[in-house]
Amino acid sequence: MNPRRFAIASVATVAWIASAPASSHAFLDHALPAVGSTVHASPTAVRLWFTEQLEPVFCSVRVQDQAGAKVDAGDSHVEASDPTILAASLPVLVPGTYRVVWRVVSVDTHVTEGDFTFVVAK
Repeated sequence: MNPRRFAIASVATVAWIASAPASSHAFLDHALPAVGSTVHASPTAVRLWFTEQLEPVFCSVRVQDQAGAKVDAGDSHVEASDPTILAASLPVLVPGTYRVVWRVVSVDTHVTEGDFTFVVAK
């Protein structure tokens, strides 16, 4: 291959690689109640905002009490009005520490999962 053709092919290859879409994951951006927060009233729901749109069928969130028992209403869902939000309703929570456990699949099929706690103060 002549040097000019090689240079053109090299530049074209680099440009093609640079223009390829980056793989992305849906990472937790923020939540209500906030990660590690103390709230003074029982929240009515837990809401998690992610950095990418979520695939509703494959996403879940659950809330557990200090003993590990599930306390959420079992209605985990991605919000139709904003597919970056995962939510679940909560009953009135007694004072204590609660663990939020989530697993999501972004629309580009990448899986992320995690957990955090919040405290309902007396």
